Amino acid sequence: MKSTRVLVTGASRGIGRAIALRFAQEGAHVALCARSSGALAEVAREVAQAGGVGLIQEMDVADPESVAAGVQGVLQSFGGTLNVLVNNAGIFDVVPFAETTLEVWEKFYKVDLRSAWLVTRCALDGLRAGSPAHVFNIASVAAQQGFAGSSTYCAMKAGLMGFSNGLREDLRADEIRVSTVYPGATDTEIFDGVAGDWDRESMNRPEDVAEIVWAGLNTDGDAADLAVPPPE
Repeated sequence: MKSTRVLVTGASRGIGRAIALRFAQEGAHVALCARSSGALAEVAREVAQAGGVGLIQEMDVADPESVAAGVQGVLQSFGGTLNVLVNNAGIFDVVPFAETTLEVWEKFYKVDLRSAWLVTRCALDGLRAGSPAHVFNIASVAAQQGFAGSSTYCAMKAGLMGFSNGLREDLRADEIRVSTVYPGATDTEIFDGVAGDWDRESMNRPEDVAEIVWAGLNTDGDAADLAVPPPE
């Protein structure tokens, strides 16, 4: 694992941070990608403490030029090789359909769905060089189940599920596995700004999702759909 090269989007907090630290525990080299280099610096410090090597790469996944430049920078630092890609960046809010504007729809689309396509497309040569490699797309139970006030979010996560299913077949010959991860509600900072009465004590923890990703990497076969069990 010490030579394993990992790229995680949305790595500055929450699930992305937990995944980065889980790989760091195994000595991996982890490219930490997010918009805030300041927040990433703290995660890089934690990665080093956990036994890994952290690479800070500022990247706005909603901006195609930023993604292209960011992924290129990561691959250059990694010698052109990428073993694991984790498309984790995402946004969430409760917006009833009648209040959903085109601007809201496009904001969710750019971050929750299009970003996974962009990052994966830019990283493809690196993944091929790192074959056998693994792509993890962090979706949600909202890909499979509807929730009030979440029609747009559900649509994007369902789209991510479909993207994963097709991508898996396209990349099978390259020995690149593709897994879709389906967390339930997870207690992260994303809920700090979401209106509503949320029972955060009953939610999953980011570390729960990280363990499922780690287990999926070390599972024989496709590991196509990875559910995150609810907390006990």
